[in-house]
Amino acid sequence: MNTTPDTTKRVLLVWDAPNMDMGLGGILGGRPTAAHRPRFDALGRWLLGRTADIAEGHDELIEPEATVFTNIVPGSAEVVRPWVDALRNVGYAVFAKPKLTDDSDVDQDMLDHIALREHTTGLAGVFVASADGQAFREPLLDLARQGIPVTVIGFREHAAWATTATELEFIDLEDIPAVFREPLPRISLDALPDDGAWLIPFRSLSTLLK
Repeated sequence: MNTTPDTTKRVLLVWDAPNMDMGLGGILGGRPTAAHRPRFDALGRWLLGRTADIAEGHDELIEPEATVFTNIVPGSAEVVRPWVDALRNVGYAVFAKPKLTDDSDVDQDMLDHIALREHTTGLAGVFVASADGQAFREPLLDLARQGIPVTVIGFREHAAWATTATELEFIDLEDIPAVFREPLPRISLDALPDDGAWLIPFRSLSTLLK
C-alpha cells in the first residue's frame, strides 16, 4: 500500500450546525436538553468505523475528516465557546462565521470545503449532515454520479429530498448508535396515536414580521 501524503484521500463529514439545530428544535418543540443534544464523540466513532469500511476497497491511505460549520450571533461568543472547544477537543475542525445578516449562512462555505477536498486530497466518501436540499441536493448528486459515495445525515421528517434520491444514502441521525442519550420524542404522520397528537410549530409566528 502506498501511504505517502499525496495519495491520502479523505472521508469527509460536514455538519451544518444551524440547519441541524433547527431540525432538532422542530422535533423537540424547543431547545434540546442534555439528553437530546447530539453526542459528537459517538458520531466521530461511527465515522471512524465507516471510514474503515470504505478503506477496504481502496489501495490508497484513507483518512476521516470531521468538520462543523456554524454561525456565531454577535454577543454570543462566550455561550458558544465551550461547545466549540469541546468539538475541537474531540477532533473536529470548526468553521465559525459571524451571523451578521439573514443571508450569513454557511451553506456555500460547506460546498467550498467539499470542492477543495475533491480537487486536492481527493474524496473517498462524503457525509453531509443537513436537511437543506435547496443548497446541497444537486452538488451531492453530481459527486455521486462521479462514483463518490455520498451519505446525507439528518432527520427523516425534513429530508425527503435525500430519502427519495436513489444516488444518495440517507441515515437518520437517531439511527447512529449512542448519538442521543434518550430517544427523541418524534411524532410520525404515518403512525399517529388513536387520540391524535399536537405537532409543534417549527418557528414562532412572529418571524413573519421579520
